[in-house]
Amino acid sequence: MVALVFAVPGSLDQPTGGYAYDRRVIAGLGKLGCTVDIVDLGDGFPRPADGIVRTALSRLQSVPVGRPIVIDGLALGVMPEAAQALRTTHPVVALVHHPLALESGLSADAAEALRESERAALAAVRHVIVTSPATRRLLCTNYGVAADALTVVVPGNDAVALGPAALRGSAGGTVNLLAVGAVVKRKGYDVLIAALARLLDLDWHLVIAGDCTRDRETAGALATRLVQLRFGARVRMTGAVGEAELAGLYRAADIFVLASRHEGYGMAFTEAIANGLPVVGTRAGAIPETVPEGTGLLVAPDDVAGLAAALRAMIADGDLRERCAAAARRAAALLPTWHASAQAFLDVLRRVDAMQAAR
Repeated sequence: MVALVFAVPGSLDQPTGGYAYDRRVIAGLGKLGCTVDIVDLGDGFPRPADGIVRTALSRLQSVPVGRPIVIDGLALGVMPEAAQALRTTHPVVALVHHPLALESGLSADAAEALRESERAALAAVRHVIVTSPATRRLLCTNYGVAADALTVVVPGNDAVALGPAALRGSAGGTVNLLAVGAVVKRKGYDVLIAALARLLDLDWHLVIAGDCTRDRETAGALATRLVQLRFGARVRMTGAVGEAELAGLYRAADIFVLASRHEGYGMAFTEAIANGLPVVGTRAGAIPETVPEGTGLLVAPDDVAGLAAALRAMIADGDLRERCAAAARRAAALLPTWHASAQAFLDVLRRVDAMQAAR
């Protein structure tokens, strides 16, 4: 049995892919016999107030000496001093969902500051877990992390009872589009709306299911733009939704679409595949590795014309949608489970624990 601490910024129940990953891995480790204590590092990351950082460091230093600590990269990347303070007393494992400097909307100076801070933090930890091969390559190439200090543990998936394809989707003339993800700049909702503005001659409806409180400026700008474009009832923003409601949205959808500017993995894309949906997205970050060949159409990020063309093809061509949906259903059967992800995570912790004991 492994006893460990899992440190996360703020409440663990926040509706993002990163927090969902943390929740599922923690639950899986518990089922594998681990004792997992959760430490809340406080709110505001990755731009925390000084007092939050001091409190977070104090909480981490109160962990019994020698106990492994997994720290979510959303916090660790801006707390290199914590990693350096703990390096001689605790085996620290960094969990990096995607590098902080790749968040959209940052100034060049802000991105560079985050890059250097995260580089320093990662240099002080015992091991780094990432959620995709793409992020592994980024950290090796741009952050100086040694290849043997990195392990990829991809997100798992829940099996979805797909049932007959004819009973899913809109089953009518209107093609239902679904976008899932927090309304932040990195998700590219501005690009998606600009692309759809070129497709008003087609019969479609879009649901955006994502937290609108993480970046209120971006969410407000999106809502304003929808009014300006007079989309009316053609686009619905639900805000964050629970698991049952999200499952219903997937069942009602004909196409999944997301115009992300970067994804460290892209759990929503995999959820769409698990639900047998054809995908329209971008070739940003790990998305080309996350979306299996034949399951959809990918374009360059920030390419409004390219995204509009891909959406037009998918909306207008029912045969293309069905071919991609059939490929998605085949791919869904091969997706990894959360049990396998938790086991891979535990294997890393055991290696790190053994290294600590040998010192």
